[in-house]
Amino acid sequence: MTNYPQNPQPGYPQNPQPGYQQNPQPGYPEPGGYPQYQAPTPASPPGKTLGIVGLILAFVAPVIGIIVSAIGLSQSKKAGLKNTPALVGVILGIVFTVIWVIVIVGAIVGSMAVLGQLCDQLGSGTHVYHGSTITCP
Repeated sequence: MTNYPQNPQPGYPQNPQPGYQQNPQPGYPEPGGYPQYQAPTPASPPGKTLGIVGLILAFVAPVIGIIVSAIGLSQSKKAGLKNTPALVGVILGIVFTVIWVIVIVGAIVGSMAVLGQLCDQLGSGTHVYHGSTITCP
């Protein structure tokens, strides 16, 4: 004859039998069963954040925007994902860089034309015009 304690602990069966399984208490896993481990999901797809930053930079600093967007696009391609903001950032960066080059070349050519007209009026030599020294051939 087996003697069992008079006051068993709560949650334990009073008459254990072979193969007996106790119902788990709410909030606890079943005996022997543990939750399956899941790999953490990344906060955002690779290159997505760089693509967005590159897109924004394409408007204010186009060359830097091209570089950052290209890095983001490359990271996304390696992961096998599509990164539309990075692609748009590269395209807009190129377009705005071309526009900036045209504006800068136009400003230089325009300044040289104005300076040539001024030299035609002043004649050859060194002149002070509105506080600036101008040397004409």
